[in-house]
Amino acid sequence: MQGERAVIAFAELPPQAQETHRLIRQGGPFPYEKDGTVFFNRERLLPVKPRGHYREYTVKTPGVRHRGPRRIVCGGQPPSAPEACYYTDDHYASFRRIVE
Repeated sequence: MQGERAVIAFAELPPQAQETHRLIRQGGPFPYEKDGTVFFNRERLLPVKPRGHYREYTVKTPGVRHRGPRRIVCGGQPPSAPEACYYTDDHYASFRRIVE
């Protein structure tokens, strides 16, 4: 990973990411079919965990008709109480751990 220095405060997230994070905590409902699916961490930018540990959620991007590049990836069980969540605004090229 890029190091634990790569963090973002919840309050600094875009409003759409804050809303997605709230939906994760309440267990949905999610607006996109792929929300909550397993994220495989193929890029190895997040801490290495067993397959199925991470789940991804779409963060709406204003002005785009598709899912856009923004995601929140959370790890742990149950999904509504994750151990850690990470925000990416560049489609998995980089991540910042969300701190509350």
